[in-house]
Amino acid sequence: MIQAPTITVHVPGALRPYCEGEAQLSASAATVRGVLDDLERRRPSLYCNICDETGAVRRHLSVFINSDNVRDLHGLDTPLAPGDVVSILTAVSGG
Repeated sequence: MIQAPTITVHVPGALRPYCEGEAQLSASAATVRGVLDDLERRRPSLYCNICDETGAVRRHLSVFINSDNVRDLHGLDTPLAPGDVVSILTAVSGG
């Protein structure tokens, strides 16, 4: 059996109250969806603020693997490699 790689998850400041203030979390998952599933089990308050009731990432958030937006890759099914960093970024707007 192949073990899922260990991934670092960067949490933006706005979401840190939902994970005891931690800026980084670790997860073992083969895909971005697996990371979110792990967060749903271990950090349900954080997960609810990242994903909606359908399991989709909320519109005002973006998920990156290293420096690539998952929307430009394979979405939530994007595979992960050991040492990858998943960053959750909040939208910035203004004018």
